[in-house]
Amino acid sequence: MVTGALRPRKRRTRLWWRVHQWAGLQVSLFLAFVFLTGTLAVFSYEMDWLARPAMWVNPASVSQPASWGEVANAVMAHDPEAEIIALNTPLNGAAAIDALVRSPGDSTPHHVYVHPGTGQVTGEGAWLGFQRFLRNTHRHLMLPVKWGVSIVALAAVLLLVSLVTSFVVYKNWWRGFLRWPRGRTVRAVVGDIHRLAGIWSIWFILVLICTGFWYLIEIWGGGASVPERPKLDPVSELPVAEDLTVALDRGIAEAHAELPGYRVAGVIWPREKYPAFMVHGHSGRAILVRPRVDAFWVDARDGHLLGRIDPRTLSAHQRIAEGADPLHFGTFGGYWTKTIWFVFGLALTGLALTGVAIYTLRIAKSERAHPGWRRGLRDGWRGMGKARWIALGLCLLPVVLAPFVI
Repeated sequence: MVTGALRPRKRRTRLWWRVHQWAGLQVSLFLAFVFLTGTLAVFSYEMDWLARPAMWVNPASVSQPASWGEVANAVMAHDPEAEIIALNTPLNGAAAIDALVRSPGDSTPHHVYVHPGTGQVTGEGAWLGFQRFLRNTHRHLMLPVKWGVSIVALAAVLLLVSLVTSFVVYKNWWRGFLRWPRGRTVRAVVGDIHRLAGIWSIWFILVLICTGFWYLIEIWGGGASVPERPKLDPVSELPVAEDLTVALDRGIAEAHAELPGYRVAGVIWPREKYPAFMVHGHSGRAILVRPRVDAFWVDARDGHLLGRIDPRTLSAHQRIAEGADPLHFGTFGGYWTKTIWFVFGLALTGLALTGVAIYTLRIAKSERAHPGWRRGLRDGWRGMGKARWIALGLCLLPVVLAPFVI
């Protein structure tokens, strides 16, 4: 009687195990690729900084910051024919201000770096760098955004399947938080590491699942509305450069007078169809919002403030939309949260890889063979089935498309 009652339970457990293995093995290559590119994207700005000496700044040389108008003047003097798109504040004290510009006849923008203290141009950088490549790869695989985001968002679906099935497959999982790897065989040690990393990453997995599903909803029409900007008639021509920069500094001064302590994160340059600067920043009045919704509009003609976006007035829908990116990449708390996100991103990448390792070691044990790395690669590749070719193609696609898309 007892044996008969246990058989259906064992069959159900075996079914859950197969689903867990399918979600983690068949598309493990693609999952590891998505996790790794997202993990590296957390520090992609710093990777560009390391690779581009023009971005290097001695923090001790920035005793008195240059005004944004002075920065813009330096960029326009460096390349009078170039069109400024945006100015962005450095993410750390050892980096230069980043001006995104487009030269006449060139459809691709490029970077001009300006010393934040002296206001002097330190050099240029190409549009394609670590940050742009990793962000575009992780977000949409260099494919058209709607379809690329949809494919990448499937990782959230597979994560959800893996998470739910793991609670059934691993009995009494909550006891594993302090159960350190102690297996006597390689397979047992790898299994212990896999479970330990998975248990401690549950909160992180839930964050990625929620934000991943939000991106999918957003790209298919469920996104929040953008806060309206003040109505402004287009002009036939913007003021001359000197007047523009004076207007910019005047507007930022008014913003600081209205909100002491306001930190400017970036400036979107005006256009004839909308002759106003959009100044992004941080007022400290809301958390988990992007600088674009803590912003001012500055009239490019006289420097007066036209209006602002107060992040406290956003709807719940808008707050979800603005909080997704800071939560997904861990940028809301500076280097403290970015480092935590980076570490757990590596752990998640390791989960995808150790899942394959567990499978290959199990195969080797069943065949009483030596579990060498060559055999492991072969068995892992075969175990992925036909899906491995799709996964491999998706991993290689961004490298092939990058020169043409960016």
